[in-house]
Amino acid sequence: MAVERIVSTGASDADDPQEQELEVTLRPHDFANYIGQQRIKQNLRLAIDAAQKRGEPLDHILLYGPPGLGKTTLANVIAHEMGAQIRITSGPAIERAGDLASLLTNLADGDVLFIDEIHRLNHTVEEVLYSAMEDFKLDIMLGKGPSARSLRLDLPKFTLIGATTRTGNLAAPLRDRFGMIHRLEFYKPDEIQEIIERAAGILKVRMSGDASQELAQRSRLTPRIANRLLKRVRDYADVNGDGIIDTVISRQALQLLEVDELGLDPADRMLLTAIIDNYKGGPVGVETLAALTAEERSTIEDFYEPYLMQIGLLERTPRGRKVTDKAYKHLGRRPRPADEQTSII
Repeated sequence: MAVERIVSTGASDADDPQEQELEVTLRPHDFANYIGQQRIKQNLRLAIDAAQKRGEPLDHILLYGPPGLGKTTLANVIAHEMGAQIRITSGPAIERAGDLASLLTNLADGDVLFIDEIHRLNHTVEEVLYSAMEDFKLDIMLGKGPSARSLRLDLPKFTLIGATTRTGNLAAPLRDRFGMIHRLEFYKPDEIQEIIERAAGILKVRMSGDASQELAQRSRLTPRIANRLLKRVRDYADVNGDGIIDTVISRQALQLLEVDELGLDPADRMLLTAIIDNYKGGPVGVETLAALTAEERSTIEDFYEPYLMQIGLLERTPRGRKVTDKAYKHLGRRPRPADEQTSII
């Protein structure tokens, strides 16, 4: 079993109810407080204003991108800006077509249905969703065998917001039924710093500007990690200081958490070091990396690679993954000459 990482972009199942409630409290509820993703916000504001002016529901929206960037938060913001109720579920939770029918028939006109991990929907459920999204009709079968008959029910005019980290796993017919498709990008360091300072205000934590900048540097350009690190550094400041987070306290806390100045944790450094030591810096295949780290291939692709590639420590080549010169320098290693490198796929 993989050890829970402090810099994991996934929502932790180990969080207690108080911790989960705190995370919800830190989430913004409107565009005014939603920091970053300016291009997406502009497009969504325009679509929402137009839909409200016409008195129509918003087009179905697909949000995709690496985990932890705020897809669920953005769905809640959209519902709030529309003045609509939101129902939240996930792809794996909708096991049968009947589960989806129950959700859809309990919606009201203008409501928002948010499906996280929509790429994990059952194929049978997907097919029921097609007519619901396009025609606001629900086709259900009554009975079995020769006496079975089809019944078509009218559905309220709802908006479906789907979130996924893997758009390639979405069936083309489902993807084509979304009127708006937006990719959430990694945040800029100054945006992460602003998110940390906003969260510190909500948590009533006193911190210096230099400390918030230090945390932002190590938050992997991801709001979820930024908030998680802030809470852990706050704990350290309460126990080992006077509760005020300054640069010294933040660095001591992050050193204890083994999160370095680029936001890498021991698992990241182990992955890069193993590629250097065992495979001469690569290229090396993702299946080999999965075996090396005892992780699933999807975990490597969704949780490890995006950030390492974003900051230029890892390259994805046609022959496999390759460690960059920047990674060698960060780890204090000496790059091998190019003619010494071999490839293992």
